Amino acid sequence: MKIRDVAAASEGGATVGRQERRRRKLHDQLYETAVGLFVAQGYEATTMEQIAEAADAARATVFNHFAQKVGFLEEWGVRRRARVAEILGAEHAEDLPVGDRLHRYLKEMADLNVASRAETTVLMDASARYGRLLQDPSLEIELARIVGQGRQRGEIRAGVDCDQAGQLLAACYFSTILRWIREEPAPFDLHERLAGGLDIILLGFLADEAHAREP
Repeated sequence: MKIRDVAAASEGGATVGRQERRRRKLHDQLYETAVGLFVAQGYEATTMEQIAEAADAARATVFNHFAQKVGFLEEWGVRRRARVAEILGAEHAEDLPVGDRLHRYLKEMADLNVASRAETTVLMDASARYGRLLQDPSLEIELARIVGQGRQRGEIRAGVDCDQAGQLLAACYFSTILRWIREEPAPFDLHERLAGGLDIILLGFLADEAHAREP
């Protein structure tokens, strides 16, 4: 390849990089603007036109990034899970025993919710009403993956269905959060309630004597 061709390719790559950074910056701006409006005036009351105006963007631009208003809710969940994964990855949480790892995961999720209770209240409620909160398998897949890794290491009974365990854990998380946001001030300590629910799932309901009587 000639020098001028290499230079042209390099310049073309730099142009694409700049375009992608600008696109990502605008995407983030639209997202942050929408979330701010949802918290300030409610999800139902906020229109795509208002988001465009507040972000100083064309209405068509908003729809290019988010085809539907519910897309902001979906991205909110994706960003939260990504943030927890980033935190746990930096701590090498995958080396922890499965029970400790699940506790760490739910603790980080609880930290995010507590730190932004007003945001969580509006967007979690909207996700339950208008989004796919209970149909989206993303969280249960992630939790099932952790359970599966624990089973491979012999920390989880071989007969445990990892997918079902992930569903159960995700259901516990969402039902706890939805109860937590229904009242002001918060009706219980979120960290304690999530940790308690996880312990019940991990340990089961039956006492040792009852387990011994099982066929």
